[in-house]
Amino acid sequence: MTLHITPPSLLDASGVGADEALDVLKGALHGADDGELFLERTESEALVFDDGRLKSASYDASEGFGLRVVAGETAGYSHANEISGAALKRAADSAALAKSGHAAVVAQGPRATNQKLYDEVDPLAAPAFSDKITLLGEIDAFARARDPRVVQVSASLMGERRAIEILREDGRLLRDVRPLVRLNISVTVEKDGRRETASTGVGGRSGFEAWIAPDRWQGQVDEA
Repeated sequence: MTLHITPPSLLDASGVGADEALDVLKGALHGADDGELFLERTESEALVFDDGRLKSASYDASEGFGLRVVAGETAGYSHANEISGAALKRAADSAALAKSGHAAVVAQGPRATNQKLYDEVDPLAAPAFSDKITLLGEIDAFARARDPRVVQVSASLMGERRAIEILREDGRLLRDVRPLVRLNISVTVEKDGRRETASTGVGGRSGFEAWIAPDRWQGQVDEA
C-alpha cells in the first residue's frame, strides 16, 4: 500500500520511518473497529525587554504521540513523550490489549476537507532572533520618546509553532500546523509622584509580519 505522505513529517524528523510506523499501527489495529496514531510537536519562544534591556529569552520544545485502538465499546490508549520506534511498539502492545479477542474491520476514517485555516509559517524562524531583540529595543525607545512622563516600558514577543499529524490505518497522514504569535506592550507613566500603568497586546495564528510593522506596533504604544 502506498503511503499518502507529504514530507517532511514528524515521523521523518524523529528518525522513525513512515513505513515502520504504519506497520506498527496496522498490527495494533488488526481486528479492531477503529484507531489511529496521533503525533504532536510544539516549539515556543518568548523574549521580554524591560527597562531598556533584554530581561529574558526562553525556548521550549516538546513532542509525543498517542495511539488509540477501539474495539466495540472498549478503547485502548497509550502515549509517550518521545517519538521513536521502540516507544511506538510499546504503545501498540499496550493499546492493542483493548481488542481481547474482538474481531472486526477498521472503519474508514473521516474525509479530509483540505481546508487550510492557517499558513504553515514558523514564527521562531522569522524574523531572526537578533531582529526581534532590535524590534523590542525600538519599541522601548519609541515609547520613552513619545512622552517624557514615561518611566518604564516592558515589551515582549511570543511565538509558537505546533505541528499535529494523524496516521490512519489506510496510510493517510493528516497534517495541521498551527502558528501563534503575540506582542505585548506595557507602559508606566509618572506625574507628581503618582504612577499609572497601561498594557496592550495583539496577536493571532499567523507569522509576526502582520503585527510588527512600524505603524502597527507604534499604534499599540500609543494605545498603551
